[in-house]
Amino acid sequence: MTKRMVCTMLLAGLGIPFIASAQTETAGISRGELLYTTHCIACHNEKIHWRDRKVARDWGGLISEVRHWQQISGLAWHEDDIVLVAHYLNIRLYHYPEHVK
Repeated sequence: MTKRMVCTMLLAGLGIPFIASAQTETAGISRGELLYTTHCIACHNEKIHWRDRKVARDWGGLISEVRHWQQISGLAWHEDDIVLVAHYLNIRLYHYPEHVK
């Protein structure tokens, strides 16, 4: 991990999206992935997403779950960040058709 990536992760964790977004995209890391790995991975691993009784069964459910858990965690993400994290998870794990409500 480069010094630039570490600084980017720290800035994103502090809620400085305009700097973090520009730097992470050039480093090949999406903002959704960065938010997830910074704030969610401590409690989650891939097993939680593949369990038989998963709550998110479609794109809307995935958005709702990300929104729910970021609120419980006190992250105060903007809706754009919620969608970016859901999109990252969807591409990586779920593969639901994405649509706007």
